[in-house]
Amino acid sequence: MKEQNFCRELPAGYTQVYYLNCKKFTVGLIFTLISFAVLAVVLALSAVPLLLGAQPGRRMELDGLQSLGITYGFMALMLVYIVLHELVHGAVYKALTGEKLTFGISWSCAFCGVPNIYTTRRTCLLSVAAPLVVFTLIMVPAQIALFFVHPLMYWMMAMILGIHLGGCCGDCFLLLLLFTRFKDPRTLVRDTGPEQYIYIPNP
Repeated sequence: MKEQNFCRELPAGYTQVYYLNCKKFTVGLIFTLISFAVLAVVLALSAVPLLLGAQPGRRMELDGLQSLGITYGFMALMLVYIVLHELVHGAVYKALTGEKLTFGISWSCAFCGVPNIYTTRRTCLLSVAAPLVVFTLIMVPAQIALFFVHPLMYWMMAMILGIHLGGCCGDCFLLLLLFTRFKDPRTLVRDTGPEQYIYIPNP
């Protein structure tokens, strides 16, 4: 069943039509700048309720030491999130292919891939989209809820949400490619983690 989701060898009649390397300086720099821009937009949008006159709740009264603890706790949560993000990619790839995964981190990105196979377009789409969908559905309600708990926690959650969405810009770019330029369901993708190779059958 899983063999329907990938090929061990590139089938005859396929041609590589796209290559993306997130370790390349210019690519990594562009995605990094986009990530900061997305973070800025999320923080700006988070300020809208305040500009409209809404007041964050203070169900929790925090002293200086507690505030510092929460700040460090959220910083640790960001690191945990990066690991979980890649694990979700890997969990989907593993469930659909059963193949060996590779994990790593570079100056421009953390990554997960299945470098020894060629996955179907559908398999790649599901794996690439999974962290974006899963963590957005968790973080957005969490930020809304924290608005009524304490402003510090609200803004910390806004930071994590912004880092999450900004960090997904590489994933979103690949999704955009597969939804626009490479819509053929026969498309194959070799995902090494930081590199993606896209192949389509010859006409």
